Amino acid sequence: MRAAILENNKFVIKDVPKPILDEYGDGAIIKVTGCGLCGSDIVKMRTGKAKNGSVLGHEVVGEIVEINSKTHFEIGDIVALGHHIPCFNCQYCWGGSYSMCRHFKMTNIIPGGFSEYIYVSEEHLHNTVFNVNLNLSHVEASFLEPLACCIRAVKRANLRDNSKSLVIGLGSIGILMGEAVKAFGNKVYGCDLKPDRVSYGEKFGFDKTFILQTEEETLQSFSEFAPVGFDTVFLTAGASSSLDFAVKSVRDGGTIIVFSSIKDDNGFKNNDIYYREITVMGSYSPSPMDLEDSMRLIEAGKVKVSGISTVYSLENINEALNDTVSNKIMKAYIQI
Repeated sequence: MRAAILENNKFVIKDVPKPILDEYGDGAIIKVTGCGLCGSDIVKMRTGKAKNGSVLGHEVVGEIVEINSKTHFEIGDIVALGHHIPCFNCQYCWGGSYSMCRHFKMTNIIPGGFSEYIYVSEEHLHNTVFNVNLNLSHVEASFLEPLACCIRAVKRANLRDNSKSLVIGLGSIGILMGEAVKAFGNKVYGCDLKPDRVSYGEKFGFDKTFILQTEEETLQSFSEFAPVGFDTVFLTAGASSSLDFAVKSVRDGGTIIVFSSIKDDNGFKNNDIYYREITVMGSYSPSPMDLEDSMRLIEAGKVKVSGISTVYSLENINEALNDTVSNKIMKAYIQI
């Protein structure tokens, strides 16, 4: 089968062995129809966390072509899935930190979504694989996992009724984050340096979006809508300067949710957190329950995901990578 193999920070299309179900005993073989390119894939490449020879990709949509399972799934089912599974029975899971579970970190699809076929375990089928509604396109269904990540962040924020949230950074995750906030019944505002991304926020239902000009001008613009600052700030931008801006945008006693990887090893200032009683909280990856909520919201049309992705063939995956890094597109979907 064809797969995009990572070699020296780029992808090389090669023929590799197809996973064989009999070698695993149970589970399913899925013929991948497409897979979203996630920002975390790019981070793994840039930081060396993804080694040469790896097959990346986890925002998978495909068709079950072989199965040996006690679940309801059948050959021919179109499915979308999450790639990690918590054990539900450790200290991390008991505390609701499912993505910190050691079993969660060890489990994955084989080999990765940028390939023609993958193997998913029986455990995946029971917990993180979902039938795709025939009314959804495969591109729309590929947003199951990234939207679930945002739902997880919104849940962790514990938004009160009528709260006002700000999303800093209106890339694809920022747009999904804002839509998730709206789906949970709260007001959301957004800001970005790029006018086209600010327009995306308006298109996808933000209550108000702002072009990030000078810090002082932008904060002054915020004051009309959140005079004492925003109740919650979702940090989805990957620039170190956004940390200080998030602190200045949140109200005293408010919450900052960090959903971004920042290259520079900078952090929030202790005294800002202490004297202003700001809560700073990270949110990383979704649980099976978040995936279920994600599919429900996409199917119901409460979160719109059409029009965010640009489609590329597997052979053009490096073009997709370059266009994403250069901000030429919002998000890439790799059609296999």
